[in-house]
Amino acid sequence: MGPPGAGKTHLAISPAIAAAQSGRRVYYGTLADLITSLEEAQAAGRLQARLKVLTHPAFLVVDEIGYLPISRTGAMLFFQLMTRRYEHASTVLTSNKGFEEWGEVFGDDVMAAALIDGLVHHCHIITIRGNSYRMRQHTDLWHALHTTQIRSPRPAAAGAPVRTWRRPEARPLADLSDFQPAELSDFQPALTL
Repeated sequence: MGPPGAGKTHLAISPAIAAAQSGRRVYYGTLADLITSLEEAQAAGRLQARLKVLTHPAFLVVDEIGYLPISRTGAMLFFQLMTRRYEHASTVLTSNKGFEEWGEVFGDDVMAAALIDGLVHHCHIITIRGNSYRMRQHTDLWHALHTTQIRSPRPAAAGAPVRTWRRPEARPLADLSDFQPAELSDFQPALTL
């Protein structure tokens, strides 16, 4: 769990790659894509077969929980999938929302509580704090553009002083000066397969 751009997907995919390299079946998808595939299978009368396919992989990564709204039917289908995988296979979920907000995400507080109860039974929860790696790069660029003196592109008249101007100072989008990325070794217990 953590804000956008903090490395949740990267941390979720890394053990999935290790699992695939060791010969295990792996499935990755965003919550929205996963629910769409379940809803399409239900409409085509193939829901049980689709649930079986998604229950079988040794490692399932469900990314972006909380980013897009999901339907009540989609939430129920996802709940069914997670119930089938419970204590049978490894699942990694990423979310920008805390558990206290999952009732809103899934449209049902009771179902969200039951889902969370099963998920946290045998799990490692990694909470990432900090700002986006992507925004860090852009904040550095923003600072460079807004604090550098720039020469006027027009040629000065003979004998006229060269005019320079300075962009006005403004507050950055985010203060990332004290951001310290976590070492991967800090997450080793959670990444053990």
